[in-house]
Amino acid sequence: MSRSSKVELFGVGIDALTMEQTVARVAELIDAGVPAQHCVLNAAKVVLMAHDATLTRIVRSCALVNADGQAIVWAARLLGAHIPERVAGIDLFQQLLALAEQRAFSVFFLGGTPEVVAQLERRVRQLYPHLSIAGAHHGYFTAAEEEGLVAEIAAQRPDLLFVALPSPRKEYWLAANLERLGATFAMGVGGSFDVLAGRRRRAPLWMQHHGLEWAYRFVQEPRRMWRRYLVGNLRFALLVLHEARRQRTA
Repeated sequence: MSRSSKVELFGVGIDALTMEQTVARVAELIDAGVPAQHCVLNAAKVVLMAHDATLTRIVRSCALVNADGQAIVWAARLLGAHIPERVAGIDLFQQLLALAEQRAFSVFFLGGTPEVVAQLERRVRQLYPHLSIAGAHHGYFTAAEEEGLVAEIAAQRPDLLFVALPSPRKEYWLAANLERLGATFAMGVGGSFDVLAGRRRRAPLWMQHHGLEWAYRFVQEPRRMWRRYLVGNLRFALLVLHEARRQRTA
């Protein structure tokens, strides 16, 4: 079994799993047939949670929570906890596509622009020719269109639903609609559609392994990312120090 003990950090439990164990756990959740929401935790989301109690409650309620950012793994070690490795959302996304092809699970893609989601679908069909794609829809739907979109997904009953919306919108949206979507496993994947569709490049492996992927993204999009990474990383460091002081006085 791939079940793990939870590492409690920043008010939520993080599953202490490797990538291989995480994929096995997802397969177990799908086989169980009960709707399950997945969430990844990184420094930016921890900063959001510090001022968003609802987001914290949603993350706490997720069936599976992975440490997406290397900063979370390092913070856990500093705080005396053990997370075996970073499970990056983009890497898990691709591992689950391979799992779905192998196990004949169906998938649905939601998010991105119409052009991106179309490119993604073409690319996925090339990489995973035997994958069952239940459907795909862009992420620029209006409130008036939401009910129809939920019904469209529910009619397909995908085993895996991948949602590429920004945080915390994707966490809120999935938590609000999970029981109606008909999907067994729902995962927010952030910018993964852009990467797999070929619209954005990932950092070199050496930067990924040294926790510097954020710096690569910052250089690519400084105007959009400066607040998240420069201000956000400082706030995250302060939250880690606050957590360390809290543990010492507990």
